[in-house]
Amino acid sequence: MSTFLRWIAQDEAGATAVEYGLILSLMFLAIVGTLSSTGSNTTSMWNDVGNKMTESNAD
Repeated sequence: MSTFLRWIAQDEAGATAVEYGLILSLMFLAIVGTLSSTGSNTTSMWNDVGNKMTESNAD
């Protein structure tokens, strides 16, 4: 039993998987934040274009 516990304590494969999971989750959050910001800016830009088109057609 003690050999098994010693083997588990020295096994680093699980720790590596956790590290990769944390890196992946941070990358995911960065991508979602960037896309959210870009989407908001793009929507705002197209709304401005639409408003200017409407104003120019009203003249």
